[in-house]
Amino acid sequence: MSGLLDMAQSLIRPQGASDTVVPPTGFTARLTVFVSAAMAFLAVFALALTVSANRLADRWASELAESATVRISAPPAEVEIQVAAVLRVLDQTAGVASARILTTEEQRALLAPWFGPDVPLDTLPVPTLVEVIQDGDGFDAEGLRLRLSTEAPGAVLDDHTRWRAPLVQAASRLNFLGWLAVILIGATTGAMITLAANAALAANAQVITVLRLVGAHDRFIAQAFVRRFTLRTILGAGIGTLIGLVAVIALPNGPDDGFLTGLGFSGAGWLLPLTLPILGGIVAFFATRAAADRTLKGLR
Repeated sequence: MSGLLDMAQSLIRPQGASDTVVPPTGFTARLTVFVSAAMAFLAVFALALTVSANRLADRWASELAESATVRISAPPAEVEIQVAAVLRVLDQTAGVASARILTTEEQRALLAPWFGPDVPLDTLPVPTLVEVIQDGDGFDAEGLRLRLSTEAPGAVLDDHTRWRAPLVQAASRLNFLGWLAVILIGATTGAMITLAANAALAANAQVITVLRLVGAHDRFIAQAFVRRFTLRTILGAGIGTLIGLVAVIALPNGPDDGFLTGLGFSGAGWLLPLTLPILGGIVAFFATRAAADRTLKGLR
């Protein structure tokens, strides 16, 4: 906490002559701004990917949890009898809000991704599908399976459990990878800023020597480098974040169940990327201070 307070004070409080210790332009200045901007741009997309994947997986899992499917495979002469038995059992089952038979068009739409839009359902042994919508409490899946096996032997209940589990697992892993990417981006930013700070300190070794001769303390010299590099990082990260947000907004919008077309933030999630310049400044502050302390000790 004290380190963050020191950072805030060093950035807000005017530093006067100490700012002239670090050259305002040059290779290290351009490198710091460019690296922080590029890393912030990548971090925006890492955050967008993480948030979007979680949102999409949650929606899919919620939709699958609210519905189930009964698949009826029977000889043509018994299909109507077993369908009627299934509907009767579902109507008497607690936790079932509604049940209906999927139309031919709906079944064709389900098979279209694999067999094309013109699926000849009349010539294929396609089972009859019954969509089951659960109420808030849901139903006893095992009990319903037992009743169906007794009254409609050709009916199979699919409560979508096997579909929900991989979605939740995939969302968890993608969320972990997204945050890992953000951490790696922050570490890379800190490493590059450290290199830039070391280069600036080495290039100004003679100036540092003269400052020491006239009575300047190492804290005064280090503070100048820390302040300048932190402000450069905040500026670069702000630019990269702004460009990244514009790029995310410019992505095409598509169906709600799409993935790449649904990449982005929603609601308060848009505030999340705005923390990147602040986090970049914190990384730059501590990285530059460590580099300055180490280099100044080596120049004694």
